[in-house]
Amino acid sequence: MSEPRVLLDISDAVATVTLNRPDKLNGVDLPMLHELVATARAVRADRDVRAVVLRGSGDAFCAGLDFASVLKSPTKIVRGFAPSPLRGQNLFQHAFWTWRELPVPVIAVVHGYCYGAGLQLATAADFRFTTPDARWSVLEAKWGLVPDMSGTVSLRELVGGDVARRLTMTGEVIDGTAAHAYGLASGVADDPALPAAELVAALKERSPDSVAASKVLLNRTRHASPRRAFAVERRLQLAMLLSKNAAIARAANARHEAPQFLARAFGR
Repeated sequence: MSEPRVLLDISDAVATVTLNRPDKLNGVDLPMLHELVATARAVRADRDVRAVVLRGSGDAFCAGLDFASVLKSPTKIVRGFAPSPLRGQNLFQHAFWTWRELPVPVIAVVHGYCYGAGLQLATAADFRFTTPDARWSVLEAKWGLVPDMSGTVSLRELVGGDVARRLTMTGEVIDGTAAHAYGLASGVADDPALPAAELVAALKERSPDSVAASKVLLNRTRHASPRRAFAVERRLQLAMLLSKNAAIARAANARHEAPQFLARAFGR
């Protein structure tokens, strides 16, 4: 029996999700895509989870698509490439974009290679911390391809149009420091797990419903008209004003105490 491609450990309200093909530098194959979807579903169902840390085992975060493995199953590729009428995403896109759609913050911790599919997975997270010497690349250009695992949307949200075009058209390799300068990475550290843990600690001090609603608010209004954005604001704020966790926050602040929140009630 083969080892799981994706490991999930939930401890102290934090879900640590680990890509688990270290011998292949965590290259993405078809089973990993399915396991990413299943793991995200399990995280979503656990309302006690406050944040997700996404990482790679061994010497890399993820070196990209494992072409040698994937091309052995052309029929499965065709099936995986067909979009779901409900989601408007195919398997390759959904396996990565589902992390953006989770109602909890997702933090990618990047080291080693972050190529192609790996870069698209990292940029689907809400935050990314990287080592200075990590190698980042939209590597699809090397193979005469374009990013097609939700990466085009992630790139346009994180960097300017000229940077997105340059990275996508050239496939040039940049280090973690440059990735941070471009806006791909949220921060740089020799041990990126440390700023990730600091951010998780800060997030856990806030209402899980407020954090989830804030993620929804910013995702849904990024390209919305002001009129549409204001409508989303009103609807979410009303939900927060009526939430039990907001009442807990107000009472705790009045007493100058740390709030003891209930499990997340907002977001499916």
